[in-house]
Amino acid sequence: MDALQQVNIKLFAAPGSEIRLEDAIPVFHRWIQTSALPELLIDVADYAHVPNGPGVMLIGHQANYSLDLGQGRLGLLYNRKARAEGDAGESLRSAYQSALAAAALLEREPAFAGRLRFLPDQLEIVLNDRLLYPNASATWTELEPAFSAFLQGVLGPAYEIEHARDPRERFQVYARAVAAASSMSPVR
Repeated sequence: MDALQQVNIKLFAAPGSEIRLEDAIPVFHRWIQTSALPELLIDVADYAHVPNGPGVMLIGHQANYSLDLGQGRLGLLYNRKARAEGDAGESLRSAYQSALAAAALLEREPAFAGRLRFLPDQLEIVLNDRLLYPNASATWTELEPAFSAFLQGVLGPAYEIEHARDPRERFQVYARAVAAASSMSPVR
């Protein structure tokens, strides 16, 4: 399968992560100045005032990063905008690695150290192109093998997966690792 386009990966903040989103603004500006991430970083946008919104965004040429409050859950959202290389699995792995790298940087930032931690065992994946990836059974059937292989690689053999099937929404998958590896198979 070809590379996936418009891959979004959200890593959720751990319970008890208490931060002010506005504290990310100077952090993201410094990341632009120091080229802290491999993408070309351009600007910072503050949407912290929007309930359950995009929070504070670091706008880049190839990708955006944000401390996101979508669906009422704080997390780091990586939004790949540029065309990805490789196959579907490589697209997912690349987006995940970019999200993990940014999350690790944020956790080490003095403004967030000890107050922000991301969960490596649960994530949300959104394909942000309704034309290429309609939220339909046929799309899930085509993508499920790549998603399963990717999730097994990052979450281990025991995970739960939920595909949000509302055709009015973007193609979206939520996955989390489960503790009982011996008794759990992937749930679809």
